[in-house]
Amino acid sequence: MSGDLLGVPPTHLPDDPAARPLGQGVAPDQVAAANPSSSLAWAVLAEDALGDDRPVEAYAYARTGYHRGLDALRRNGWRGQGPVPWEHEPNRGFLRALAALSRAAGAIGEEEERHRCAEFLRASSATGARELGL
Repeated sequence: MSGDLLGVPPTHLPDDPAARPLGQGVAPDQVAAANPSSSLAWAVLAEDALGDDRPVEAYAYARTGYHRGLDALRRNGWRGQGPVPWEHEPNRGFLRALAALSRAAGAIGEEEERHRCAEFLRASSATGARELGL
């Protein structure tokens, strides 16, 4: 797969060890405790908190997932720009955490961060932004 017009190659994260237990119905808090570097586990916790109208908790969970995702992206060659394709399933934890962070920031009145995260998501993966409703 080629990069964008600037020639920046896409970043593909390795498989997330949290995906399997989450898919098997293990509680997200248990999965996050066992896999604290998993963006996916934190994203699920954030999404659940948003669904339960707990925006402060959602914000904390999403911010953790976002930062864990940035760490993983950097370890895998990302240099602060370029595509993070939704089509590559292991990237979805980071993208979901980023979307949840945008939503949670909006819910607590952090409009600048809400906008910044939504734009970052669109720049990273237009498909992901569409799939996640941003």
